[in-house]
Amino acid sequence: MAIDPQLSAKLTEAGEDQLLAYLNGADPQVAAHLATQLAAVDLNEIAATLQKKTAASDAPLQMTSPPAIRLEDAAPRISEEEAIAAGEKLLSAGKVGALLVAGGQGTRLGFDHPKGMFPIGPVTDRTLFQIFVEKLIARGTKYGAAIPLYLMTSPATHGETVEFFAANGNFGLPDSQLHIFCQGTMPAVDAATGQLLLAAPDQLALSPDGHGGTLAALVKSGCLADMQQRGLEEIYYFQVDNPLADVCEPLFLGYHKLSGSEMSTQVVAKQRPEEKVGVLVEIDGRLRLVEYSELSEELAAERDASGSLKYWAGNIAIHGVNVEFLTRMAADAESLPWHLASKKVPYCTFAGEQVEPQSPNGIKFERFIFDLLPHAKNAIVVEISPATTFAPVKNADGAPSDTPSAARAALTAIYTKWLSAAGVSVAADVPIEISPLYALDAEELKSKAEGLSPIDEPTVLGDLSE
Repeated sequence: MAIDPQLSAKLTEAGEDQLLAYLNGADPQVAAHLATQLAAVDLNEIAATLQKKTAASDAPLQMTSPPAIRLEDAAPRISEEEAIAAGEKLLSAGKVGALLVAGGQGTRLGFDHPKGMFPIGPVTDRTLFQIFVEKLIARGTKYGAAIPLYLMTSPATHGETVEFFAANGNFGLPDSQLHIFCQGTMPAVDAATGQLLLAAPDQLALSPDGHGGTLAALVKSGCLADMQQRGLEEIYYFQVDNPLADVCEPLFLGYHKLSGSEMSTQVVAKQRPEEKVGVLVEIDGRLRLVEYSELSEELAAERDASGSLKYWAGNIAIHGVNVEFLTRMAADAESLPWHLASKKVPYCTFAGEQVEPQSPNGIKFERFIFDLLPHAKNAIVVEISPATTFAPVKNADGAPSDTPSAARAALTAIYTKWLSAAGVSVAADVPIEISPLYALDAEELKSKAEGLSPIDEPTVLGDLSE
């Protein structure tokens, strides 16, 4: 087939002469499919990003501890009571939405489906998706205002996620409150040459553009416009692998609002310097996330006058984000820079041979949502207890951490504590499951605990069958 002259010029200018020759000699259907994909790729952006990475500075980081609201603050600048009241006001006025990032598959869990479909309920095996939706419904019911859910998938998880929600009646969430949209992709390039890689004869090697792709996907899908039309002011952003995420909790929303913060982040305190977690720090008066790989051993181990780690604020990927801020950043093409990741990228040669590399051979391009932080006014971090808010499901049982068993145990521990506070005795090591539709927190459970018998066998409170 005749290649569009504009595409030919685009490939020639980018130095993709071999790819152009391949297109000119390929089967017309193969060439047409590949040409459609290539037309959507900004080759100049790829080249500029590769060049910028080469020229990146290796200057040492000049960091300080971040502005924070900590669990053990003796005299917090905002009291819990004030924060809860401010968060409840936002929720009651219908000013809050939830943004769930759910593009990952459960590969590391031995689960060949979207991770949100993974069964995690300690007794019923209900899924991550169901737990989150029930929390949203319960929160909306409590405050008398709907909380819309914006759920971002990836090309690998989109179709099955849409089908799963449809087959389960959205777990009770009305269609008008659910928006499932797909993040974008970026082509991978050869690490040695910077040339585009093929995944198949008619297919570029594409990969999701990272959780930072949320911003562009919100615009493209119309979800940002929907937030504006609904009059939403704040968005609770979280990721699909953490069943303990206290979705749209008023305390965090209140701290975020009363601080005048455009983007706030929940964190856990690092206990050991060697923990492989990104940390929130302040650099030049701006909140930033520094990856653990960017911290020298000396910096990671540095301590303050009290003996605590100086760089303590571990990232757990839960953010409060102002909608006006999102809108402003969406209009700034440079607000989220590309990050380059060296990866093993399976590829197809121009001769049609499939290659499975044994070592990193390619570069993938990703954007990260936390790169919005330096642009946000009055950005803060809010420390939470991992026992109540953070138990990610990342690795199969048998791994040292972040396993399904650990998450189920954490859920049971929370529910057991609620029951004990309500005067209900629970035998040791008994799995407990409480639907948020039955009780969203310890206070709500206490109002329903009268008449509950001591618990000595696996127990479910609330109808989790629907």
